[in-house]
Amino acid sequence: MVLKKNNINTSRNLFFNNKYLEIKGGEILAGKVKISGAKNSALVLMAASILSRGQINLFNVPRISDVLIMSKILTAMGMNIRSNANHLTISSEQTSLPSQESLFDLFNALRGSFFCIGPLLARFGKAKIPLPGGCLIGSRPIDEHINSLKKLGVIFQFKNNSLSAEVITPDKRLIGSSITFDCKSVGATETLIMAASLAKGTTILNNSAQEPEIIDLANMLNLMGARVKGAGSERITIEGVESLKGCDYTVMSDRIEAGTFLIAAAITRSSISLCNCEPNHLRTVLKKLELCGCKFEYTKNSLRIIPNQILNSVNVTTSPFPGFPTDLQAPFMTLMATVNGTSKIEETVFENRMHHVKELKRMGANITVKDNIATIVGVKKLRGRVVIGSDLRATAALALAGLSANGKTIVKGLEHLERGYEDFSEKLRTIGTRILKK
Repeated sequence: MVLKKNNINTSRNLFFNNKYLEIKGGEILAGKVKISGAKNSALVLMAASILSRGQINLFNVPRISDVLIMSKILTAMGMNIRSNANHLTISSEQTSLPSQESLFDLFNALRGSFFCIGPLLARFGKAKIPLPGGCLIGSRPIDEHINSLKKLGVIFQFKNNSLSAEVITPDKRLIGSSITFDCKSVGATETLIMAASLAKGTTILNNSAQEPEIIDLANMLNLMGARVKGAGSERITIEGVESLKGCDYTVMSDRIEAGTFLIAAAITRSSISLCNCEPNHLRTVLKKLELCGCKFEYTKNSLRIIPNQILNSVNVTTSPFPGFPTDLQAPFMTLMATVNGTSKIEETVFENRMHHVKELKRMGANITVKDNIATIVGVKKLRGRVVIGSDLRATAALALAGLSANGKTIVKGLEHLERGYEDFSEKLRTIGTRILKK
């Protein structure tokens, strides 16, 4: 797999804050954690609401900063959004293209904002969007989106770090086509599903990404009246329809949050239960944790992890679903820093996703990195330190390190953590962590 190179402005200064976590390590955890709705699904479903002239009721939406930013983007584009805890009501009656000229800072702060391009083109025939930002983990090129949308009848112009797109068919309606992605891009697959749902004719997507979030998107679109088949496989067929209606839909649970809390239990050698999670979304992660020395109990509504007191090293290579998720690479590396033996973790998705290594080493971890392979020699105990998270998952990983470290750990960079975890510190507190958010 070719690693993605950095070519995107990722400034998030607009939403920077100085908050931090103070964690006293060494506590045994116990109890139950309710897993929130999936960040990576909720943002796409919010963008998909642009396709509907009716009302969309989204339930189980996580209360995180990325959702807040996406809400501001949709509101600024003329959509009506009402929020009540984890329930969003989204509606749009406009028949002309909403302005995106004044949204540069918002778009630049949120990578997921680029998902709006497919629905805007499908419904209004044109779009103008600043190039998006996101975490400092390497680039996530939009080439797959651009090249694929061109096959549906779109032309593009790049100017002043923004992208203008327009449908050039006589009736300004996208035309179905057969598309084969060069790589399994989750974002491109989702963008093309949304765009093709209102296209004229049938679109076939080959070499599609297979993540559960894609199935979640297809399920909601089909409730809206779309005709999407094959989501979750490498070949997806979308038969375009004239219009889409509103619907009520519940966002899937967040498999990355679930994996993070499973690793929190393992790193503290504690037994906890997760509810509102789908074990089938975590098959590869569960297998690695089992090889490490963890056992699991499954009931209809919960997943319980029971780790051995002595855990062993396991090698991991990240890859698209159903492989080991890149979003859990940093948390799993933190776990490996505390187990017996030597492990290797290879990052094959992003070329710049090991910023956490330097901070973990300051806490006493024994890690060396060559190219995109980290070699981790487990140590008996990490040491509490002041550390700074550089991106969403790295910050979570450092918090997990603090759970098992001797002494007090200060984790800065909470603006990253709050992008993707709802009530992270409070959930840890309810299962026995001595943690303060300051």
